[in-house]
Amino acid sequence: MDLSIETKCMYGDREGLKGEPTGSISFPIYQTATYAHPEVGKSTGFDYSRLQNPTRQHLERVVASLENGIDALAFSSGMAAITALMEIFKPGDHLITDIDLYGGSIRLFDNINEKNGISFSHINCSKEDVESYIKPNTKAIYIETPTNPMMNVVDIEKMAEIAKAYKLLLIVDNTFLSPYFQNPLDFGADIVIHSGTKFLGGHNDTLAGFVITNSTEISDKMRFIIKTVGSGLSPFDSWLILRGIKTLAVRMEKSQENAIAIVDYLRNEPKVKNVYYPGIKDSPGYEISKRQSRGFGSMITFEVESPELARHILKYTKLIPFAESLGGVETLLTYPFTQTHADVPEEIRKANGITESVLRMSVGIEAKEDLVNDLKEAISSYKG
Repeated sequence: MDLSIETKCMYGDREGLKGEPTGSISFPIYQTATYAHPEVGKSTGFDYSRLQNPTRQHLERVVASLENGIDALAFSSGMAAITALMEIFKPGDHLITDIDLYGGSIRLFDNINEKNGISFSHINCSKEDVESYIKPNTKAIYIETPTNPMMNVVDIEKMAEIAKAYKLLLIVDNTFLSPYFQNPLDFGADIVIHSGTKFLGGHNDTLAGFVITNSTEISDKMRFIIKTVGSGLSPFDSWLILRGIKTLAVRMEKSQENAIAIVDYLRNEPKVKNVYYPGIKDSPGYEISKRQSRGFGSMITFEVESPELARHILKYTKLIPFAESLGGVETLLTYPFTQTHADVPEEIRKANGITESVLRMSVGIEAKEDLVNDLKEAISSYKG
């Protein structure tokens, strides 16, 4: 029988604890670097933990199940996952990427991958004619949806149609919605990326990254790369992410409920100029979100009336920390201008609307009344 996503968070592909001889309900941490062989030519299936580890393998099976992929690979961070993925391309290749991406991704593309001979066209994939940027050496389209931090929604199915027509790969960073709310492979993507540090882990206590695919060829390439570059996730961190995923469903639902309440408040606050959230009915991406996602998530970006007010809010919220991350049980406020997107070229920041008055909010699972009141008090205390 087909399992619901809530149940998959607990058991993955129904393998559950099959093959774990003790019957431990919490999958064990196999804290070992190497494995003994019965004799020459025979193996337990594990040789060396850089190649594979039972705890990491179990996590990868769960994540592959959640994203409806045939394979998932767990890396030491989200950026380690993207860095390894870029090794499937070679000097002379060209990629089309959305202009509004996590700043770390842009930093990698512009400073490391371009140095190594890969070129990029950064465009607005939700508005511009993507096909007009395709070149003979174009190999992939790389998007986030919703985008970080401006919450633009990109039509995955449309991008997949373009990619397949030109024999390109479609890569989708699905961090903001998690597999609980969105499954890009179901809409034609070839590869899904996650910063597992965020919603999958859910507790701001470890780093992780994932590459998921439904292609045997890509899986084989990525297995060779992770073995070679050595950036696989450690056993203990794999266990932490497994533990986090068990509560993914309830966390995502509660965080979304809180986010909707905060959006309602912010849209009626005179000192807030703009609120960016895909669940706003008159937002440009609302209908696309309804079609390709099961929810709108808990990430909000909003613009206040001045940079001074933005910095005041960051200083004077009493409950909500000013911190650079997202997806945990704690609500966090981030300042993209100096944090997540500080290394993005100024012209791109301006084009995307990332000003000194913009704040990004990752909404957690606290009481929504407390979160709204904390924002209210911080904003009302500003006398500028």
